Amino acid sequence: MDFGSIFVIILVVIAIFLFFSFVPVMLWITAMASGVYVGLTTLIGMRLRRIVPSRIVNPLIKARKAGLNVDISQLETHYLAGGNVDRVVDALIAAQRANIDLVFERAAAIDLAGRDVLEAVQMSVNPKVIETPVVSAVCKDGIEVKVVARVTVRANIDRLVGGAGEETIIARVGEGIVTTNGSAESHKEVLENPDMISNTVLSKGLDAGTAFEILSIDIADVDIGKNIGAKLQIDQAEADKRIAQAKAEERRAMAVAMEQEMKAKVIEAEAEVPMALAEALRSGKMGFMDYYMLQNVEADSKMRRSIGGDDLKGDQS
Repeated sequence: MDFGSIFVIILVVIAIFLFFSFVPVMLWITAMASGVYVGLTTLIGMRLRRIVPSRIVNPLIKARKAGLNVDISQLETHYLAGGNVDRVVDALIAAQRANIDLVFERAAAIDLAGRDVLEAVQMSVNPKVIETPVVSAVCKDGIEVKVVARVTVRANIDRLVGGAGEETIIARVGEGIVTTNGSAESHKEVLENPDMISNTVLSKGLDAGTAFEILSIDIADVDIGKNIGAKLQIDQAEADKRIAQAKAEERRAMAVAMEQEMKAKVIEAEAEVPMALAEALRSGKMGFMDYYMLQNVEADSKMRRSIGGDDLKGDQS
């Protein structure tokens, strides 16, 4: 065998390898064996459009076997839009088995909206239970009541696009619990009739504008918390006490300041006494004997105070 023959054989092998790697012949055979006709040109076109053929053909086979009237172009369009083709087909099959009216366009719209369309169909058949966190509310008697509720919801297929999710349901139920407990006269009323919470919350139509339909709201747990009213009264009394102490301290400071001011005035007046005596002597209003008698009186007073101080010390000892 010459070099030219070997080269031709190599080219043929490479061509066959490229053909089978580019054209999914086995997938085409599988589709034909399943009774679903998909042309080789269609598969080649998928390759050119950067579509993985298996992600279109396998869901198409599944849909045709289930009796769904789904066109391959619809699946390609949904794939190119970023949707999950296999999930949509599974949801359509589940909806058909459950007698739920769901067409491909709506299922594709739900999937492209970011929701799990298969889970939504399953939730329509088998309702889901959502448990709220502990919701705390204070009754009119000041006692805190803690409530945990379980909300049974069913997916509403018609409102899945544009409808609010589970977080909105939980928030609305929590708001209803707070409103109901806050309007109760006593915490005992809530403990005796916990069903009044669920009845009041259900009557508010909390599932409006959401992707779910609320079937029931069941109170799972009711606990008594703190005495919020008493705590608030204690805090208010403590605040009033501090205000009263501050005002008393202010009055004391004013009294001390006034006392110091009066002492200063007394000292100022005493400082003017020698000047007044000198002026009286100069003007002749007071004589020398008068001044001498005043000095004797002052000396006598100092002596009496000194004697009185010594006696007081002796008594204390």
